[in-house]
Amino acid sequence: MDEPTTSVGQPDSDSVESAAASAEEGQAGEGDESHPDMLWYVLKVQSNREKSIRNSLLRGIKREGLEEFFGEIIIPTEKIVETKGGKKRTTEQKLYPGYIMVQMVLNDDSWYLVRETGGVGDFTGSAGKPIPMQQHEIDRMLGREETKEESSAKIKIDLMVGDTVKINEGPFESFEGVIEAIDPEHGKITALVEIFGRSTPTELEYWQVEKI
Repeated sequence: MDEPTTSVGQPDSDSVESAAASAEEGQAGEGDESHPDMLWYVLKVQSNREKSIRNSLLRGIKREGLEEFFGEIIIPTEKIVETKGGKKRTTEQKLYPGYIMVQMVLNDDSWYLVRETGGVGDFTGSAGKPIPMQQHEIDRMLGREETKEESSAKIKIDLMVGDTVKINEGPFESFEGVIEAIDPEHGKITALVEIFGRSTPTELEYWQVEKI
């Protein structure tokens, strides 16, 4: 049998290590995850179509009766907390746009089904052969490396040290200050605010200020 080929490069491993990821739920079928040939592969797909392509894969697997060769099909995401108008909103953001993680047994049938699914570019790999990901790499990409704060969301703070901001809420409303420090983990900033003629470090919630 001819061996499956590929030409797409693998995602940047440096960005993988720092990612705090969560994953969309869902199993492709009832494949035996202990199967020695059940490995994780990365697919290059069309950006902004990851979810519909994943659903097409699931339908194709069921239609062709190949459930035993597939495990999970995942789009890695992370939770982002944004505050607008004083209201917090949590959204999911794709960690690796244009990529899908597939757990599968690579054989002629499974390879053909994946490659023939609309929107799928190719497996990542090198030397003309799909390269499976190591389990520890997948664990990092899916946030399974440690149990620390698995459900926590990353807070999006569009501010930098040195920015001049206006305080919109709290006891110092309408005051201006310069950001001295940012604590993204807790969503707080420290700004130097002039109070009674003195520059005073003041801790604020990031959503209480706006850049000017």
